[in-house]
Amino acid sequence: MKKTVILFDLDGTLIDSTDAILKCFDDSFKHFDLPTPDDEKIKALIGHPLDYMYLHLGIEKERVWDFVDVYKMHYRERSKPMTYFLPEAVEAIKLAATFARLGIVTTKTGTYSRILLEHMGVMDYFEVLIGREDVTHPKPHPEPIRKALHQMKVSHLDSDVWMIGDTCLDTVSAKDAGIKAIGVKCGYGSEEELSRCSDYLQNNTLMAVKYIKKYNKADIKSY
Repeated sequence: MKKTVILFDLDGTLIDSTDAILKCFDDSFKHFDLPTPDDEKIKALIGHPLDYMYLHLGIEKERVWDFVDVYKMHYRERSKPMTYFLPEAVEAIKLAATFARLGIVTTKTGTYSRILLEHMGVMDYFEVLIGREDVTHPKPHPEPIRKALHQMKVSHLDSDVWMIGDTCLDTVSAKDAGIKAIGVKCGYGSEEELSRCSDYLQNNTLMAVKYIKKYNKADIKSY
C-alpha cells in the first residue's frame, strides 16, 4: 500500500475552466436582466463556492441560490467544450499515480466535476472526489480534506499526506487538517498570498508532484 497521499484542487491546479466560468456567470446575470460584473472581479473570486461568489458580486442573500441554479444549468452544457488541462497537468497526475494515492478536493460541484474528469480521461486516477455538495463547510475549512482522508481510510498521522492547490483556500484547509500544503503559481492565487499561506511553493503542479517525490525519497525538509 502506498503511504503517500496527494490531494489536488481542480481550477487553477489541474484544469483551466475560466472561459466556462465567466460565460456561465454572464448567462446567469443576463437571465435576471442584470449587468454582468467585470471579468476580473469574477476571476478574483474563483476558488470560492458559487454562493460566496455571487454574494460578493452584489447579489442579495435571498436570491443567491436562484443565480447558482441558473449557473449550474448552463455549466452542464459549457464545461466540457470550454475546459482545458493546464500545461503539464496530465503529466503531473500520471507521475503522482506512480508513487501516491490520489484524490480531488474542490469547491466546484462534485457531480459535474466527476463527469468532467471522466470526459477528460483522468477520473480513474483518483480514489475520491469531494465537491461542494459533499460538505457543510467548504475550503478553507478543513472539513473537505478530512472527509477525503476518511473516505480513503487514511490517517494523516501514519501517512505522508499533501494538498496541492493554487489559492490560500487550499493551503489553509490543508494545514488546519494537519497535512502539508504546496501552493502552485499556475492558477488564480497571487504569489505574494501563496507565499504567506503555503508550506512550499512551486511554479506548477508537475513541479509540485516532483517535489513531493523528491521529498519522500530524500526526506528533505526544505528547498
